[in-house]
Amino acid sequence: MDEKQAVRERVWTALERERIARFPGARGRIPNFKGAEAAARRLASRPEWQAATVVKANPDAPQLPVRTAALADGKRLYMAVPRLRERRPFILLDPKRLRVDPRDAASIKGAAALGRPVQLDDVDRVDLIVCGTVAVNRKGVRIGKGGGYSDLEFGLLVDRGLVDADTVIATTVHPLQLLDEELPETAHDFLVDVIVTPDEVIRTRRARRPRGILWEDLDEEKLAEIPVLRGMRA
Repeated sequence: MDEKQAVRERVWTALERERIARFPGARGRIPNFKGAEAAARRLASRPEWQAATVVKANPDAPQLPVRTAALADGKRLYMAVPRLRERRPFILLDPKRLRVDPRDAASIKGAAALGRPVQLDDVDRVDLIVCGTVAVNRKGVRIGKGGGYSDLEFGLLVDRGLVDADTVIATTVHPLQLLDEELPETAHDFLVDVIVTPDEVIRTRRARRPRGILWEDLDEEKLAEIPVLRGMRA
């Protein structure tokens, strides 16, 4: 078991043991934690949120309250197509065009039905990224669920100049996911700037960020299954 997976297993076990994980559970995913709504409200009270007009958020269950709040506050919201498997890898939800409750539109099913799939070149510059997390420390080092798709999405947006030094990266987590220890990092990992729990906000000291797609880290299987990467290499 590698270092990152060991951390994931430890956090998933803690959330299960303390009965913090809600449906559909913790293990193998970004855990849907009790208090996700309070964390989303706390994030929405921060100046970084209030200044943002375009938000990119992960599609996982614990960030549903964040996506809902973005649409309710009139922000344009981007979600990635699962595993980036489509030629148009992002879905745009524009609150000006929606005629349903923001929570319905912000769900995975709602976004697929009501959002507009867009190509990478049609994405607006992103002011705020909200990412899902399994574990994070107070330096902003984050561990996801292990697929690497959040890093790829970030790299794609950086390559197109849609994410830059002014783009804020935030995550919402349960306190059990916030660890006071060093966490393993790789070159393609991005760090988060703002960590929000139901009870506190931690601002980190921003360090390096990947400068785009690290092609040398991608195997042929990954390149073959993601159309936008194939197009960039063509």
